[in-house]
Amino acid sequence: MNYLISTKSNPRLVDIVLLVIRIFVGFAMLSHGFPKLQQLLSGEEIKFFDFLGLGPKISLILTVFAEFVCSIFLILGLFTRFAVFFLVITMAVAGLVVHSGDAFDKKEVSLLYLSIYLLLMAFGPGRFSIDHLLTKRRETSNW
Repeated sequence: MNYLISTKSNPRLVDIVLLVIRIFVGFAMLSHGFPKLQQLLSGEEIKFFDFLGLGPKISLILTVFAEFVCSIFLILGLFTRFAVFFLVITMAVAGLVVHSGDAFDKKEVSLLYLSIYLLLMAFGPGRFSIDHLLTKRRETSNW
């Protein structure tokens, strides 16, 4: 009962929760990125929001990189903060620019993803990640 009203956290539990969130959110975002990857590879005319003024194809490529490639990195816990940086930008653009004129229910999903990615940026990948293994190896090596 004391744990429920305490401001302290259990480090092992935090690492487990970070792992679960990384895996779940990573696979969930893959479900958004995979159709965009298919659209990119289809060879058909690309109709996509041009948020940088570089054209719809470049915008789609950047979005596929974030939603598909960076989600794989997130699942693995590899280059996590690097990957989350691109996911934060993508979700900020989706929620605050692309859907800026839409009702809240249209932008809600991207804003929820954005908030989760900001938490992952702040807390990192946790102990159960490739990043942790690489950091541990670097600290024990003589380099």
